[in-house]
Amino acid sequence: MLKNWLAKIIDYNSNLTVRFRLVALTVAGLAVTMAVWGIIHLTALDGILVEQQVKRLEGVAETVSTFYQHFPTKQGIATLDSALKDHIQADVRLARIDIFDIRRNNVNYVAGASRVQYEWPDHIVAEVSAKGKSRYIKLETDAGPSLGLLYPVSGETRDSPRIIVGIIAFSRSNEEIMNRARQLLFFSSAGLLLAILLLLAVSYGWMIGRPLNMIIETIDEFQKGRYVERIPIDRKDEWGQLADHFNQMADEIQNVMARNLDLTSHLADRVREETLNVVQLQKQVDDLKQLTALGQLTANLAHDLGTPLHSIAGLARLMLEREGWPPDVAHKLNLIVEQTQRLDNVIQNVRKATRLPELHFELMTVHKILSDTLPLVEPLIQKSHVTIDVHIDRSTASLYVDRFRIQTALMNIIQNSIDAMPDGGKIIISAEDDRAAKIIKILITDSGQGIEADLLKKVCEPFFSSHNDEGMRGLGLAIVRDIVKAHGGQMDMQSTPGSGTSVILYLRMADQVID
Repeated sequence: MLKNWLAKIIDYNSNLTVRFRLVALTVAGLAVTMAVWGIIHLTALDGILVEQQVKRLEGVAETVSTFYQHFPTKQGIATLDSALKDHIQADVRLARIDIFDIRRNNVNYVAGASRVQYEWPDHIVAEVSAKGKSRYIKLETDAGPSLGLLYPVSGETRDSPRIIVGIIAFSRSNEEIMNRARQLLFFSSAGLLLAILLLLAVSYGWMIGRPLNMIIETIDEFQKGRYVERIPIDRKDEWGQLADHFNQMADEIQNVMARNLDLTSHLADRVREETLNVVQLQKQVDDLKQLTALGQLTANLAHDLGTPLHSIAGLARLMLEREGWPPDVAHKLNLIVEQTQRLDNVIQNVRKATRLPELHFELMTVHKILSDTLPLVEPLIQKSHVTIDVHIDRSTASLYVDRFRIQTALMNIIQNSIDAMPDGGKIIISAEDDRAAKIIKILITDSGQGIEADLLKKVCEPFFSSHNDEGMRGLGLAIVRDIVKAHGGQMDMQSTPGSGTSVILYLRMADQVID
């Protein structure tokens, strides 16, 4: 319950303005201060009034005790009793006068006069007698507030009885003075508090309101992107310190924004430059891929055409070895031999023209090769809703390869994986090195449709493809196989229908290591 109550108070206070909190705190502080100040002064005033009344009562008690000490006889006591009654009647401020005789710790009433009903407690009278010091007590009688005084009077000898004079006087005048003082204190405190609140209300705008509005306006302009705005406060107080700190922060932010603008411009130039490099690299890879496909096609054509041409030429030569051919037939056989030789020369020239350039080996890491390759296939990946996860440790050993050929091989494998996932999927590329065998294994796994076991052995054959509705296919994996072989490596494939396909490239590790 208490926790909820405190939470409500905190939540309520969080919605209050600083002005209201300042005013409330000021009012509370002033109220407490004035209350304490008033209590102190009223207590001091009451003490002064009581002290004056006690002194007057002590004078009366001294007079009564002197008279009693000089006339302790019965006739003197009777006279004293009569005098006390006359004195009570004459002085309206007195309410009661009593004389006690203390003998052997026994309190004996001697004489007295009274206009109110009150009896002094014997233990209090005995206590005053024992201590030998006067004592005053504030009383409430049926006639109103009063002040009682017990005044001890020592005897002439040690064995003389001790006399205690008890006097009760009305305190109505003191009470009236205290009431007037309380009223005066209340109205003066209220007036002073009101004057202070008016002064706070007037000075708030100059001391807090105006500087605060200037700071808020400057911050609003700053948030809108106008970083040249500064707080125009030139003072030595806390507001001036806050303005100086904000202006210094604004200068730093403006400098950082300027540096960021320069960096952004520099990065934009770098991006354009790298994009141009990627485009050029893509063109080189595409040219290499087309040249590889053309070389593969030419090799197949040369093989398919070369065998029957050689057979035709051989048969023609055998026929020429026979004699007795008519001249025109022999001439035609010679033409057949010459033309077959010409066709063979043409085929060899085409093979030379379409032969791939020599491999250009360089020291590369798998991580670097993939960093250069993946940007080339990124548009195709995004279009096909395929994601690629790369798990390549930078500590993997280095390769000594032709980067463009290996990029072509990786791109062909990724292209085949994407074709196997028409509804999207995931490709995982990882690498691990076997330093004992000096081999690096690159594994490309997709979550595609997979390949049947009877087709898995044919996928690397040139022009073999399960797709027969689009252009010339079936060269991708054949090119990959030839590139890996050209690097002295091996290629392996594993596939499960409905669960995806894995292509594994085994490449030789370089003797050197790139740090």
